[in-house]
Amino acid sequence: MSDLTARFRIPADHPCLPGHFPGRPVVPGVVLLDRVIAAARDAGLEAGSRFPSAKFLRPVGPEEEVEVALRRTPAGRLAFTGHVGGKLAFQGELA
Repeated sequence: MSDLTARFRIPADHPCLPGHFPGRPVVPGVVLLDRVIAAARDAGLEAGSRFPSAKFLRPVGPEEEVEVALRRTPAGRLAFTGHVGGKLAFQGELA
């Protein structure tokens, strides 16, 4: 069960995209992780800004809808997953 589910899109004109990568823009992982922190904080969940683990399993492009699910672990961290089109794109823990 999730503590939180949030959705977001990174717009095609986001300043992180030019040059990352020419001809096939990919949202940088740091931007995705920033959105994970923002989603947790917007929902009132206590969230740090350290990622003991983070794995990126597929690229996320501009304008793709990302669904983030967060849940509290027994250790007090926030485990997260990010799905695009129903497929796992990234996962990790926020402490």
